[in-house]
Amino acid sequence: MPVASLKAEIEQTVPFSSTQEEALLNLLRTADRLSRAMQRTIRPWGVTATQYNVLRILRGAGPEGLTCSEIGNRMLTADPDITRLLGRLKTLKLIRQHHDRRDRRIVRTMISEAGLQLLDEMDPAIKTAPGELLGHLSPAETAELTRLLERARERCAKEQTDEESEQQVRAVGIEKKTLSGPPTRFRR
Repeated sequence: MPVASLKAEIEQTVPFSSTQEEALLNLLRTADRLSRAMQRTIRPWGVTATQYNVLRILRGAGPEGLTCSEIGNRMLTADPDITRLLGRLKTLKLIRQHHDRRDRRIVRTMISEAGLQLLDEMDPAIKTAPGELLGHLSPAETAELTRLLERARERCAKEQTDEESEQQVRAVGIEKKTLSGPPTRFRR
């Protein structure tokens, strides 16, 4: 079934303010549709697309595993609470965690044997999904789509880097204030 133009699909009666607005809204709508399709593919195994993404990241990381922030940096979509996400995967026994040998403050996360088995079961269905979702595009169209998406992401990446730098500066300022203040006593 052919998809209507975005304007018709969302029943918008006024023209878009610019071609950039139309393109951005098309991108967001399409990303949502593709994301939902991937979630339907993943759902039978009882994990979310985000959990699946973490498991794939950890499989690729090897036996040393990764820290929470390293996992966050590699995720396809940002998750504000990686610690809770990892906690759910640990409860499902799909990951394991231990403190780093050199620095006990650092917790390293690795995929468990059960997590590897789950990915092995999922791999055939996941590997066919891109072809099912984008196979109607020619190889040249797919390459052009990839190029354009990477180009569109360039500006966002720079702005994100600037924003993260500002957040780190604020966090350091907060830590300095906290460390320079009077000692805090905790009650049990």
